[in-house]
Order: sequence, then C-alpha cells, then structure tokens
Amino acid sequence: VLLLVNVASECGYTDGHYRELVQIQEEFSSHGFSVIAFPCNQFGHQEPNDDKSILKFVKKQYNLNFPLFSKIDVGGEHAHPLYVYLYKATSDYPKWNFGKYLVDRNGKVVKFFSQNITPREVVPYIELLIENKTIDSYHTDL
Repeated sequence: VLLLVNVASECGYTDGHYRELVQIQEEFSSHGFSVIAFPCNQFGHQEPNDDKSILKFVKKQYNLNFPLFSKIDVGGEHAHPLYVYLYKATSDYPKWNFGKYLVDRNGKVVKFFSQNITPREVVPYIELLIENKTIDSYHTDL
C-alpha cells in the first residue's frame, strides 16, 4: 500500500504534513505500507532548492523515514509519466503542494486526497487497504 505525495519545503502545509507522513510511515511500514514523496516546485515556487538540499532539509527537520525522489512536475505538459498515470486513474491531480494518491497492494490507484486533507485523515483508508478491504467499506466525504 502506497501513499504518493507531491511535497514542498517552503509551504504552509510543510510542517504538519511532513510530521504526520513520518508518523504514518512509522506506524504502518511493518504492514507493507510506504509513503513515497516527490518534491515539486510548480505551486508557488515553494520547492526552489536542488534535490540534495531538499533531502538534507527533510532529514534534519523531520527525520525522514520514507523514500524522497528527485524533484518533478506533477502537472502540465512536463508532468512526470507517473503523475500522468495517476491523473488518468483518478481524473484528479494535485492543485497545490501535498496532494496525495493512495494505491492498493495490487497497484490500483484507489483515491486522491487534496492538500486540505491531512495525512492523519487518510489513515482509515490505509488501514482498510492493509487489511485487503476496499475503501468502499469506509464512508466519508473525504
């Protein structure tokens, strides 16, 4: 089970989201779950640094415990192919930093969560997928 997130170091969501992402990784990594983060500078130019600087910042500030990939575009004509795939699977795309896609054990993209949904609010969905249940069994407006 994966939670793919476009991240930024200089966003108002940075501190809260990174802290919760690290906590969730800690809680669920032994159950076949991982957060996977993709720095992106497309929204408000809030990830201006190079990959090495981003990694250094996140390790120092948040004790990074999940994969952090190189900076990419998540939308537009230069969108990374992974994000093109995620968009096609959900008909939704990040409109700001910290958009989140949840992927089940079979590689199926099951849900998109905007930046307004905290990582902690995604936990019930993660738990269902870890238990090999569908998210349809959890009713919410998220």
